[in-house]
Amino acid sequence: MVLVARRADRLTALAEELSGLTHVLPADLSKRDERAALPGQVAALGVTANILVNNAGLTTLGAVAESNPEAELNAVEVDVAAVVDLCSRFVPDMVKRGRGAVLNVASVGAFGPLPGQALYGAAKAFVLSYTQAMREELRDTGVTAAALCPGPVYTGFLEAHGVPDEVSEKALPKFLWQHADAVAKIAVDGMASGKGVIVPGAANRIASVFYQHLPRRLLLPLIARNHPGLKKS
Repeated sequence: MVLVARRADRLTALAEELSGLTHVLPADLSKRDERAALPGQVAALGVTANILVNNAGLTTLGAVAESNPEAELNAVEVDVAAVVDLCSRFVPDMVKRGRGAVLNVASVGAFGPLPGQALYGAAKAFVLSYTQAMREELRDTGVTAAALCPGPVYTGFLEAHGVPDEVSEKALPKFLWQHADAVAKIAVDGMASGKGVIVPGAANRIASVFYQHLPRRLLLPLIARNHPGLKKS
């Protein structure tokens, strides 16, 4: 297993927890040159990339009218460009070998607009569409692709924006929330069973259907009223 992220200290700590041979490659996935170097670095380890998991992600928070252009574009690099870049670099060799799998992490937010996190919702919609198209392209190659679309997960995702999980939890029903280890297991099991879109939890699967089909004129004001990024202090 090869772990890639910006913070070497966290990667090393995680590697020590995992059993088996684990390599650590610190890299900033928002930087194109560091993404481009990864295939060579992986090969230098003597590792063949049979499974690619694009899990890196970040978000901006708040209204577009109050956004920071640099932060928005940085999020695009991590949430969108990095997924495309790494798939384009690793999938061709999988096809040549006739085996492999890609898991791209999207979100339940991929199924509709997300006021308060407009860029994040749009980025995850891109990841979902991109993965579904790639999955069809890979038919009969021995390589498969799946999109993981979790609901809210206890990871402290918004803490960098001053919004702890306990505050985020008030914006969404508690029964939608899940723990990361449970989501990871569902993802692996879903890939093994051949699913193309994996939505962990029955409640989130039901929510995703409403998210896709509820009229936007009813849905979007409801999301905006409850989103912590748009609530006035």
